[in-house]
Amino acid sequence: RRDRGKLFIGGLSFATKEDKLAEVFGKYGILEEVDVVRDTDTGRSRGFGFVKYADAKRAEDALEAMKGRTLDGKAIRVEGVRRWDQFRGGGEFGSGPPSGPLKGGLQEGSGYTLLML
Repeated sequence: RRDRGKLFIGGLSFATKEDKLAEVFGKYGILEEVDVVRDTDTGRSRGFGFVKYADAKRAEDALEAMKGRTLDGKAIRVEGVRRWDQFRGGGEFGSGPPSGPLKGGLQEGSGYTLLML
């Protein structure tokens, strides 16, 4: 299952900012969220980010349109964000997240997305 309407964008140039993602991905629909993930110590981009559409259909359109494209001179990878619960039952990455509280006090099934890169 996917976190409906949310896309992962990998391979970003370290110079790409949220306004650029909003400009490029906003052509496909109304964005609720735009985020370039940054290193907490340096503030430097980690080379990936997320956009979330108000309408999941618009996210699908953007996903198809942006596959194989470049942004700020770099080839980007666009994927639907997958939720932890898809991994239950021995999926591709094993049996899923650890049970009980996770680091930071988050509970399993809280709906937060964790990507393993």
